[in-house]
Amino acid sequence: MAPDPTTLFRRGLLAGQVVVAGGSPGGGGEAVAEACTGLGATTESLDASDPLDEQAIDDALADIWRRQGRIDTLVDDAAARFAGAAGGAGELDSLRAAADGAWIAARGAGSQAITAAAGGLKIVLLAPPPEGGPHAESCRAALENLARTLSIEWARHAVRITAVMASRETTPNDIAALVAYLASPAGDYFSGCRFDLGGS
Repeated sequence: MAPDPTTLFRRGLLAGQVVVAGGSPGGGGEAVAEACTGLGATTESLDASDPLDEQAIDDALADIWRRQGRIDTLVDDAAARFAGAAGGAGELDSLRAAADGAWIAARGAGSQAITAAAGGLKIVLLAPPPEGGPHAESCRAALENLARTLSIEWARHAVRITAVMASRETTPNDIAALVAYLASPAGDYFSGCRFDLGGS
């Protein structure tokens, strides 16, 4: 069993930071929120009934920024959306929910940071495992490409974006530990990177 991420890092590692994270119960996003809170961060959930509603996502992120005065790290749980949309009426529903939803959330958070001239935003995209269902590999490729492209486009604004690729063996704690590391000052050295957990 993977260790509790809060035991891997020093107490208060993320003190003063605002981390926006969330996801399905028992999933990577939920574990990330718990770990970041345990390490001293203020965590917020990106609440929107429809993750593809650009205006609703923009409004939710603007509200967090207004209340907290900043967003340091956005963790987009595309894996949870991919799994949640599986078996929908449309063949590509899960791919669209994960990939388009990731772009909408990233664009919204990036726009807030760029408009406020607040460099240092980090965005972490959580991808589904390759065995996650039809089009899982396409989803992983889309998220990796999004991370690599935005890391170049937004480099001048000090916005860093990475993609985390889970495998069948990856636990929520594995994901949470890596995201906590990326949210910490050590994560400043990474952008446009793909992190494979347990192989691809």
